[in-house]
Amino acid sequence: MAEHRRRRRARLRGLLLATVLVLTPAATQTALATSPDAVTRAETGSVSAPVLPSAARARSGYDKAVLTDKPVGFWHDAGGIDLVAGRNAVRVGTPGSTILPNGDTAATFDGSRSYFEVPDNDRWSPATTGILTIEAWVRPSTLRFTSGRSAVCYLHWLGKSAREQNEWALRMYSDVTPCESPPRPNRVSVYAFNLGGGLGTGAYFQGGLDGVPVMRARDWVHVVRVINSKQKSRTYPHGYVRIYRNGQLINTRDLFSTVPVQPGNGTAPLRMGTGDLASFFRGSIGKVALYDHEVPAARLLAHYRSM
Repeated sequence: MAEHRRRRRARLRGLLLATVLVLTPAATQTALATSPDAVTRAETGSVSAPVLPSAARARSGYDKAVLTDKPVGFWHDAGGIDLVAGRNAVRVGTPGSTILPNGDTAATFDGSRSYFEVPDNDRWSPATTGILTIEAWVRPSTLRFTSGRSAVCYLHWLGKSAREQNEWALRMYSDVTPCESPPRPNRVSVYAFNLGGGLGTGAYFQGGLDGVPVMRARDWVHVVRVINSKQKSRTYPHGYVRIYRNGQLINTRDLFSTVPVQPGNGTAPLRMGTGDLASFFRGSIGKVALYDHEVPAARLLAHYRSM
């Protein structure tokens, strides 16, 4: 009788294990089979995590709202983990960690050669579908820059640019801009470029203009930029660039309004904390998402409110 009970318990354990393996996603099984917190570290200091289905990793309401709109990349935490396809960011230097308003983590950068880098992919290029929506939360630690361009008038805090491979950049101006007339104190801009570089066409918001409040250090701002060369109209005959602040559309400009821009598919990587290694951002950046379509304004407002 004792032997019968022992065999019965063994069969039950086997059935239970088989059930767990059937119901557990393959990626999770692999993680369980190795280590509950398996992490690999490259010689460069990059960190990658086990690839899990996005639904399993997206725990906040904000993450779920973003994933509903089908981004092609979504680096959702301080580790630079991509929830869409596991194209995780390489951590360069010593990026830190901070907390977003909803309690999720975001990366911090020291303004001195610390940044995230993601290898080039057609999905990060507005030339692929003619449209690219770029979304992020940003919090500057200072409003006066010591690492930047044009006598530190401005810096690029997110972008995809390199020599002869320029595509787009997110720019923030210092609180003092002697290189510009009239001044552009803490203007936030999105620029689309021709691959060869030079001048680009941008849309922007700036404190004191269009009802926008003055930028303050250590305040989180939700910023969304759209580059659309596909949607043409009488108002925007060449397509447009546009920018949102905290869920509200602030500015739209024709893609040829400064110089004619024909978006090209370059080979530069995507970087966060810098655009092309010529300037470095001191502050925090979180929830970077890219979309190969224009996300409707109502959905962008929903994203902002879900934070």
